[in-house]
Amino acid sequence: MKITKMFLTVQWAVTAALAPSLFAQQAPPADPPANTKPQSTAPAGQEPSTTPQQSANPLDQEPPGGKRVLGVLPNYRTASADLEGTTLTGKQKMTIAAKDSFDYPLALLAAAYAGLDQLTDDDPHYGQGTEGYAKRFGAWYADEAVGNMMTEGILPTLFHQDPRYFRRGPQWGNPWKRTGYALAQVIVTHKDGGGMQFNYSEWVGNAAATAIGNIYHIDGRDAETNTFRLLEQVGTDAVSQVIKEFWPDIKKKVFHKGGG
Repeated sequence: MKITKMFLTVQWAVTAALAPSLFAQQAPPADPPANTKPQSTAPAGQEPSTTPQQSANPLDQEPPGGKRVLGVLPNYRTASADLEGTTLTGKQKMTIAAKDSFDYPLALLAAAYAGLDQLTDDDPHYGQGTEGYAKRFGAWYADEAVGNMMTEGILPTLFHQDPRYFRRGPQWGNPWKRTGYALAQVIVTHKDGGGMQFNYSEWVGNAAATAIGNIYHIDGRDAETNTFRLLEQVGTDAVSQVIKEFWPDIKKKVFHKGGG
């Protein structure tokens, strides 16, 4: 499985590296005129609200760029920056994790990469034929689902951390600054109620998922392989956050659909 997963990581890394370049020449949005006030739509005699109305449930807001990136990568964990400071309940965290883990495109990805593993004979203990393919499919799906449930649901609840990725968007300015922010979120993350701290959920969660994977990954139970899988998963999460940061921009510029 090393060869196939390394291919996936490199593929995503290339996509993420190209994304900032696509928007590097974009001019930052112009500042509004100094003395211009927004026009009030409140009825006469009633003070306009100064706070944007938001749903009581932060999960009711559509993720920036939609529920899936390119119709394949689940995007439920991405949130707008204006939701920073909101706190999710344990149930809401588990809802995000479940949506990312059991959305049907994840099964399609598992099927595709299980096929590549079959061709390269990764995890040779599984053998070949239909039975070997089924085992590789199950292993791929389990790796992704268990990792998501650990890092987005169970561990954030235990550590009181927010599993969401708060996208900055073009208004944040320099695309490379946005890229650095996206990559750094696997190191530091938001705490419930505000503030930042080391992302225990990401590292402990993926370490736990790697350990669980030893149950069904018969080949490669040594420390070196487990360390590779842990770093690979964290790296993949970091790259996926860069893709999610720029996906609404790409969707708008390339596919001419609503971005963010």
